[in-house]
Amino acid sequence: MVDPLNAWWAQQLVLCDWAFEPDPTAVDEQLAVARLIELGVIERGELGWRLIEAFPPGPIEPLRQLASLELLALASSAGWMPWTQARAWVQRLAGDITKRYGQLDEWLQALLQARGQEGWVRGDDGFFEACEALAVLEHEGEGITWEVLTEYLSHQRAPGALWPEGGDLWRLRAAFAPVLTLPPDENQDWSTMGGWLADVWQVHDREELVRVMLWLAAQGDRYGWDLEAARLLDQDAEARREWLTSLESAEPYGQVMLAFLKRGEPLEWGAWDWLRLVDLAYVGWGLGWLSDDEAVGFAAHAADLLTRRYSDWVAMVHAYQRGRSLFEGRDGMAHIERDWELLLQSPVSPWKKPLHDILDEGTRQAGQALIRAWRLDARHWLLSLASIREPDLLQRQGPPMDSTAARRRDVQGYLRETLGLYPDDGLAGLSRYWLPAQAHHLNQLAADAGHNALPLLATPFGKPSERAVLQRDGLKACSRHAATIHMAEKYAFYLQMALDSGDFDAQGIMDLAESLRGVLCRFYSGPRRLLDAWAAWEQALPEDGQASLVHEIRWHREDPGSPFHWLDWHSGAWQEPGPRPTLTRFTALSLVGPLNAGAWSEPLRESERESEDIREWIDGHYGLHDAEGLREFLAFLLDAGDRQDYQINYAPYTLNVARLESEIATLESDDCDEDERNHLLRLKRVRDNDAGCNEMDMTAWDVAQAVDLAIAGRQLGWLNEARFATTLDAALALAETHYSGWSEYARGLYAGFAFFMGETEEREAFLTSFREALVAWLTGAPPLAGAWASLDFPGARPRHWAPLHIDTLPGDVRTLH
Repeated sequence: MVDPLNAWWAQQLVLCDWAFEPDPTAVDEQLAVARLIELGVIERGELGWRLIEAFPPGPIEPLRQLASLELLALASSAGWMPWTQARAWVQRLAGDITKRYGQLDEWLQALLQARGQEGWVRGDDGFFEACEALAVLEHEGEGITWEVLTEYLSHQRAPGALWPEGGDLWRLRAAFAPVLTLPPDENQDWSTMGGWLADVWQVHDREELVRVMLWLAAQGDRYGWDLEAARLLDQDAEARREWLTSLESAEPYGQVMLAFLKRGEPLEWGAWDWLRLVDLAYVGWGLGWLSDDEAVGFAAHAADLLTRRYSDWVAMVHAYQRGRSLFEGRDGMAHIERDWELLLQSPVSPWKKPLHDILDEGTRQAGQALIRAWRLDARHWLLSLASIREPDLLQRQGPPMDSTAARRRDVQGYLRETLGLYPDDGLAGLSRYWLPAQAHHLNQLAADAGHNALPLLATPFGKPSERAVLQRDGLKACSRHAATIHMAEKYAFYLQMALDSGDFDAQGIMDLAESLRGVLCRFYSGPRRLLDAWAAWEQALPEDGQASLVHEIRWHREDPGSPFHWLDWHSGAWQEPGPRPTLTRFTALSLVGPLNAGAWSEPLRESERESEDIREWIDGHYGLHDAEGLREFLAFLLDAGDRQDYQINYAPYTLNVARLESEIATLESDDCDEDERNHLLRLKRVRDNDAGCNEMDMTAWDVAQAVDLAIAGRQLGWLNEARFATTLDAALALAETHYSGWSEYARGLYAGFAFFMGETEEREAFLTSFREALVAWLTGAPPLAGAWASLDFPGARPRHWAPLHIDTLPGDVRTLH
């Protein structure tokens, strides 16, 4: 039985100079491909465009529709699309033609008129004769007449799928080329796709492709544009002009950005990244670099992100066009209708299906699982956290890659010059940057600020600066946010730098990264909580001399593609990257006061290089040369110390002023050696009651020195853990016995520091600096100067409010768990 639609299709091909053949798709495959290329259709994407162009949103072009019938016959013969799909297109064409032209003569006349407008002259080819032949058949009632065709079409169901069934996801790729069939084929879809990847993307293999796709999903070009736009919004016209000038060769981009700002263009362009992600997934699939599931997963992730951000195709197109304008340095927003009319308005466009209907829930979840799987390892936590400070790190997501020689040199210099970290420090050297006690201190200050319970600003040594007070009081905004991220993000950056240097054990760094992940997952329930905390603490405690990172952090919070939203987020076993001291131990360490501003963590064994510096310091200040000497001196400090020297050699003079003056006069009349000179200076301080030395209990000076030396001894390996703990316990007991609070302790420490200072021209500068440090330690202004403001003095009544989270040190029974 003759198929009316097929027969009509074959009849129409006579108008394309084909010999009549009942089966319009019976052309030899190679001949069909050659004819397609001759017609300028070298791949299936171009074929898709030609078919859509046959159904413009405006007036129909009959010659395009006729040409489409030929292209469909050739494409089916060449194996470029299934016969059923080609037939669906033919049915759609036939229905459209018969609706517009009531008779064959009208259709033929429209074709002749269109050809005439193109310059065709009767007799140039056999087109007129072919039209006459079809007209004769029609008038004689032979073949498939117009009446037969319309009757047949009226009883048919709607045409089958014009676009690949089960491939709704790939409708997105129509932004570059419509996808007619799946899976892609390198020869039929885009024979030069490998060269295009190399030229345009500098991608030469699967691993590079995956990294680029993950970068587009997570950051892309939108990251820099978003941040730049946010900064420009806050700048005046002059600052914007200076910015434009600074761009040099990128000035066209800057002009487009400023034009967007001037006319109030929405500053949204994420589709530029996410649509290109779909394109790369398709190309990678076609090259065989991605499996079916991987390609669909990446495209599904892009669709997921697009549907989160945009309400429909129009909104998506506007965002893409803005991104394209910025990338090319040409404002194309006035040409949206010209560039996108076919896809947005053609009745056969793959975009006729609503944007939010192209992704089913199962495919969405598969895409999410794929993205999370790529970022499953702890290495991606390091990359994500460190990328806030170094955004280019996100170009290294996916398969691991070795650092370049230049990169290794850069990070090695950074580790040496900025951190003082050398290869021989080993992984243990990284532990000094894990500072949970510092996080506890910040949490406590924030909790107290939230309850208006911060220390008084008036101290025996003055008041802190207004700027320092504002910073301290601003911690109130952080009271609900655990502070570990403030310390941990820097730690993650250091781990990443150490990994890139190639000088440290990579597996050991990964173990530390895994521990870091576990800590952050425990203290923060999800990425938004972590990023909210990070932004709050970054705003409250900006790094001196560095631009604030708040914009960058908030970008990652708001952007649905940010890797923070796609990391492996579960608590797992509890093991920190470094030791977490108890609250009591931290309090004991803090007795050192301004003598050691870095006492935020347990002291660790230092490398030989650092140890040499410590030994020189101990020798130069105390004349100690070995562990035994240190242990004996620590016992001396805790049992008697400098305070006994004062009591025996100087306190008696306070009872006999005449004798004091006589002694001073005698020493001043003679040439003094160094010891006599120091004795004279101390006598004068007794006479003047300098720093309240005659009134203050200077035990704090001995306690602080003992803790400072004990820390040094632990770093040198001269004290084992038991001896170190015993020393700290004794220091705590001594402080508790002699003082009732930090203020009294600070006065005793200052008195001892001032009294026993040797002769130096910089005495006043040292005293001024020490007083300022004591003010900061007592008031917590600025917050990171020292820890006293957050700690209860040994033996004193607790006065601090418990933080609202568990990010604290063990031993605080008031912590809410």
